[in-house]
Amino acid sequence: MTTATSTQIQLAARPTGWPTDADFSTAVVELPGLTAGQVRVVNDFISVDPYMRGRMNDVKSYIPPFVLGETMGGGAVGHVVESTVESVPVGSLVVHQYGWRDVVQEDAAGFRVVPEIPNVPASAYLGVLGMTALTAYVGLLEVAKFKEGDTVFVSGAAGAVGSMVGQIARLKGAARVIGSAGTDEKVALLTEKYGFDAAFNYKTGDIAAQLAEAAPEGIDVYFDNVGGDHLSAALGAFKDGGRAALCGAISQMNRTDGPTGVQNMVNIVTRGLTLTGFTVGNYLQHFPAFTEQMGTWFAAGDIVFDETVVDGIENAVDAFLGMLRGENTGKMVVKTSVATN
Repeated sequence: MTTATSTQIQLAARPTGWPTDADFSTAVVELPGLTAGQVRVVNDFISVDPYMRGRMNDVKSYIPPFVLGETMGGGAVGHVVESTVESVPVGSLVVHQYGWRDVVQEDAAGFRVVPEIPNVPASAYLGVLGMTALTAYVGLLEVAKFKEGDTVFVSGAAGAVGSMVGQIARLKGAARVIGSAGTDEKVALLTEKYGFDAAFNYKTGDIAAQLAEAAPEGIDVYFDNVGGDHLSAALGAFKDGGRAALCGAISQMNRTDGPTGVQNMVNIVTRGLTLTGFTVGNYLQHFPAFTEQMGTWFAAGDIVFDETVVDGIENAVDAFLGMLRGENTGKMVVKTSVATN
């Protein structure tokens, strides 16, 4: 078995407020020859996601924090170039959670072989065919208990998760789907490409007023990726018995002056609302059903997706920071410098 090198991005310091380049470091790691049970994978794409900002803090959460001086984990997809395991042969396309590196060498049990789909980039397994879309699927259908005829509001709707939520709601028979985004271009994309019935730019007007105009009769379901003022607006717009799936609070992640207070909390009581926070790791039992349903939609052309691709493992930090600033449309991925497709 041959040796190799792996370029890896590590957490050098825990950020205060917005992360900076100084909070990260790059290491070139020598990989020895494979031992029994191992495979070596050349990554094609790695994923950068909002939850990773939370893992940079040394606080108790649903997932352990990143360890200082160690390579950051996360979703990735690549091809096997060496293997000692018959079930994970050379040439296989695999997904894994070893994250921010261009080459990974680990036990085969940490990799899942997936089929290569003609004319579909491997990065789809990090977004529309992977954990991102699974998050949208279980959040809408299992957590928020979506019902046909519901009016649905999605914050961060042009992002990787939000764009999937809106499309799934439409395909499942929503009466009306409304999204918020941070640019006029993204607002247009929501209605012209993703099938939202209405959308608004939260940076150009009062969120509550714009939501009331888009949903004058109120909303039944809110899928929250943002928190803060968006959550306040949704609480004010809910019909009786409304349900919210709380997936993220990206507006609060980098604040140093404390969290923003949420308004309209009394409506939780007076309107009989249900707000449920969730992380996708607690819903992995739904992955088979999701895979079957999403595969059907995807093959029929009923689901569309966008990606923002940044080239080079050396630019992973820039991609991550750009994603936090909302510079991406759809899924943000990094195509490693050795990527093959």
